[in-house]
Amino acid sequence: MGWTDFTRRQYARRAMRYASDLTDREWGLIAPCLSGPRRLGRPRSTDLREVVNALLYIATTGCQWRMMPKDFPPFTTVQSYFYEWRATGLWLRINHHLVMEARDLEGREASPSAGVIDSQSVKTTESGGVSGYDAGKKIKGRKRHIVVDTLGLMVASWFTAPTFRIATARLPSSKPFSSASRG
Repeated sequence: MGWTDFTRRQYARRAMRYASDLTDREWGLIAPCLSGPRRLGRPRSTDLREVVNALLYIATTGCQWRMMPKDFPPFTTVQSYFYEWRATGLWLRINHHLVMEARDLEGREASPSAGVIDSQSVKTTESGGVSGYDAGKKIKGRKRHIVVDTLGLMVASWFTAPTFRIATARLPSSKPFSSASRG
C-alpha cells in the first residue's frame, strides 16, 4: 500500500513544533489514562499534554533534562511528573490501553492469546540495581526481557541479572490483558 495524500496529512509532522509532539488523535488515545483535575490543593497549572510532549522529546532526542527547550514546562516539573507516573504504573497502563486499542483495530481480541519472550544482555557500568555477568556473552550488566504478542506489540518487559534463567522463571500469575480489566 502506497502513501496517499490522506495518509501523508495524517502522519505529517513537519507542521508541528517538534517531530516528537503528539497529534490531537494520539493525545485523544492517552488523555483518558491521565488523572483529571485535583480535588484538593492548588489547581494544576501545567498542561499535561505539554509534559507528555516534553517526555517524548527527551526520549526521541536523548537530551538531558536540563537541556530541554524553554517552550516546554520547567524540567523539574516534567521530571517530577515522570517519576510520579513511573512509580504509580501509569506508563504500564498507557501501554496496556494502546496495545488493546491496536488489537481492536486489527480485529483481534483485546487480550493476546499467545506471546513470544526474548532476552538481550545489556552492558551497564551503573552501581546498584540488578546486575551480574553473562559468561556466554562475556557481558557484565543486565538482561532485558521483552514479551510481544502475535502482532509484535510489547506486552511486558523487565530486567534481571544475566545469571537469571528464564526457563525456570515464573511470570506474574495475574492476567494483565484480560477483557474484564479493560477500561
